[in-house]
Amino acid sequence: MVDLTQISEHMEIVGADGVHIGTVDKVEGNRIKMTKADSGTHGDHHHYLSEGLVAAIEGNQVRLSATGASALLLEEESGGGALADKNP
Repeated sequence: MVDLTQISEHMEIVGADGVHIGTVDKVEGNRIKMTKADSGTHGDHHHYLSEGLVAAIEGNQVRLSATGASALLLEEESGGGALADKNP
């Protein structure tokens, strides 16, 4: 398991395929909070990624175990619900 304390503000989040997913705002508990401006399909509020998606931290990048397209479907709202559940 990856140590989330190694993740810092403004790190790039990329999928397993190298596709840009977002930018880290901060880590909250066991989730990565993404910046609003770079937060999925609608940037009017923050989205989150579960620590279980993090495969590695490489330089200034957080690399996920899911591909870019899959990771976008796995983004979470602040309350923990899946973003995909709100955007069928």
